[in-house]
Amino acid sequence: MEVRRFGNIPFTMPSKLDSLPPPRAVVDAVETPHRLTMGLAAVPPGEPWLEVDAALAEDLREKARLLRERRNEVFVELPESRPAQREALGVVVDALTHSYPQLYASDAGRLAVRATGEEHDLDAATAPPLETAARCVQEDLCVMEERGDGWRLTAGAVCFPTRWQLRPMLGRSMTGIHERVPGYRRELDRSANRFFDGMKTGNVFRRGNWSLMDDPALFQPTGKHRDGKPVGLDARNAGQKVWLRVEHQTLQRLPLTGAILFGIRIHRTRLDAVAREPESVRALLGAIETMAPAMQLYKSLGLVRDAAVGYLSDRL
Repeated sequence: MEVRRFGNIPFTMPSKLDSLPPPRAVVDAVETPHRLTMGLAAVPPGEPWLEVDAALAEDLREKARLLRERRNEVFVELPESRPAQREALGVVVDALTHSYPQLYASDAGRLAVRATGEEHDLDAATAPPLETAARCVQEDLCVMEERGDGWRLTAGAVCFPTRWQLRPMLGRSMTGIHERVPGYRRELDRSANRFFDGMKTGNVFRRGNWSLMDDPALFQPTGKHRDGKPVGLDARNAGQKVWLRVEHQTLQRLPLTGAILFGIRIHRTRLDAVAREPESVRALLGAIETMAPAMQLYKSLGLVRDAAVGYLSDRL
C-alpha cells in the first residue's frame, strides 16, 4: 500500500478497496399494490445517508467522464444558487468524513478520495460546489430552493438520470418537474409541497422509486413513454436481459440557506438475482399487475413487461 501525506494526515492509498461491500440486490422500493405515494421514512440518527459500495471508484470515473464529455446535460445551476451549493458541499464532506473515514479525509480546505486517489479543492472559486460534491459520491445531487412561488430546482449534478433530462428542469417548480408523472398533480403535488415547507433541519428522509429496464447503463436521459418489444427478449432470457433499477432518494433541509438537498442513488439488479427470493418475485409481480396503464406507459414498462412476468412466474 502507498502512504501519502495529505496535509497533516498520513493517508493510505490501497491498491484495492476490498473492505467495501459489493453492489447488492435492491428490491426494497417495490411495493404491492403499486400506488403513487411519497413513501417517506426518516433515516435513523447515526445511520449514513450516503451509500458506498465496491463500485465507488467505477461510478466516480463514469461521473468524471460525463462531466467532461456531456457537461451541458449533467450539470446545471442558477447563479444565485451558489450559497446553497456551498452549504450542500459542506454537508456532504462532513457526512463522508464522519461515516467513511477510511475512504475520505478532509484537511486545509481539501478532500481526498481514497477510491480514486483524487484530491478536491473545496474552496475553488471556479468550480461549482455542487459539482465538487457530486464528484465525490455515488449519489446524484440536486438543490431545491423556495422562491416565493414554490420550491424550484436551482442546481443539479445528475449524471445517472432514469429517463429524464436535467437541463429543461432548471428553475422549474416541483409541479413543473413532475408534470408528466401520471397522477402527480392530483395525488401528490399539494402534500409534497407541504412536506418541503415543513421540513426541519437535522432530519434526513428517504424514499424509493423503481423501474424495469432492458439496459443497465447508468446514464439514461431518454426512454419514457415507449412501447413495443425488444428483439430477442422473452421469458427464457429475461433473467439476464432485464434489470430492476431502484432509486434511493434522500431529502434534507440545509440549516443556513433553508434549501433542500436531494440525493439520488441508483441500484441495478439483474432479474435473475431478484428471482432468488420468492417474496421479491411475488412483490414485483404484484406491483406490475396493479400498476395503472398510464404509469406503465410512462415507465416504458411495456418494453419488458411480458418477458419479465413470464420469467418471474416460472420461478414461483
